[in-house]
Amino acid sequence: MHEKARCAIYPLKGQSDPVKRFTVPDDKVEWNKEWTDYSPLEFTAPFVLTAVWADPPLDKKDFSPSWNSLDEKVNRKSHEGEYEIQDGRPLNPHGRTGLSGRGILGRWGPNHAADPVVTRWQRDAAGSQILNTDSGLPVLEFVCIERGDGGGWAIPGGMVDPGEKVSTALKREFMEEAMDSTQASSEENAENSALVDKFFSEGTEVYKGYVDDPRNTDNSWMETVVMSFHDSTGDSVGRLKLKAGDDAKNLKWMAIDDTLTLYASHKAFVKKVAELLKAHW
Repeated sequence: MHEKARCAIYPLKGQSDPVKRFTVPDDKVEWNKEWTDYSPLEFTAPFVLTAVWADPPLDKKDFSPSWNSLDEKVNRKSHEGEYEIQDGRPLNPHGRTGLSGRGILGRWGPNHAADPVVTRWQRDAAGSQILNTDSGLPVLEFVCIERGDGGGWAIPGGMVDPGEKVSTALKREFMEEAMDSTQASSEENAENSALVDKFFSEGTEVYKGYVDDPRNTDNSWMETVVMSFHDSTGDSVGRLKLKAGDDAKNLKWMAIDDTLTLYASHKAFVKKVAELLKAHW
């Protein structure tokens, strides 16, 4: 759960000189392992420093974040429990990443996301469930988007806004990335919202915690709540007007098995859904 967060080249588009991490071997990941030669690059993307949605630099006057707590509307609590503060900075609870600062993440400490895994059974032309020939278990499909930032295929989730409930973020992100709500008409959005509200009214939490994300640094990291929303008959999701939108450039129903290659920790999340629904993996 801490491999992609140590990727050699940090994922920053549009920069001629790549941002390289200090190499962190497996036996030096944990903070309690002494490593006097550890010298990570300090990096926060320039656009983060001026973004209205991001924290200011820690040395800015009147900026005194309340770590491990709800800081006004910004949730600085971690799903992993209380994280340590060193030299005024939060420390990644899963250890060293080879990069300090915030990278391209907005918040010091945990950056909270919500990820909805929307599934249906794969069916043949007659409408019967398709069983995998090896396991004999039914095959699941899930709504999968191709990230516009070059990160590959992923669950259509995103960031939880300050003061926003996770349930609200799940619906909003799904509509933005899988139903193109930012470009749809108000009439279409009203209809789609009603369908999503009904379908998302019942879900099962399958994960809450740290995400092994290539954007993570020593001082900023991704966390998420993953919810499973399953349509056992295929009638509910069949009514959703799916279309890639916002920062997604493509969308499809993807069959679930152990050959999946997905962004960050998403493969592990999808596996949990397959296990929950007793589907093929």
